[in-house]
Amino acid sequence: MYLKRLKDLRTDHDLTQENLAAILKCQREVYRRYETGVRTLPIDYLVTIAKYYNTSTDYLLELTDVKKPYPTQNRN
Repeated sequence: MYLKRLKDLRTDHDLTQENLAAILKCQREVYRRYETGVRTLPIDYLVTIAKYYNTSTDYLLELTDVKKPYPTQNRN
């Protein structure tokens, strides 16, 4: 699955693939494969990226065009 927004957000924040790979604790080549759709992005990485950019996973997956993350709820 090609996730165009991964590259768009990365370049909008003036980051390199190396920067994102460091955040995910993986090699740059591995991250490049996620960004280009050669490999499927693991869910835990998807969540990490959404938190880093302060957006929702739905935005990254192009299920919505709203960048703002969903409000958090107390889970007691």
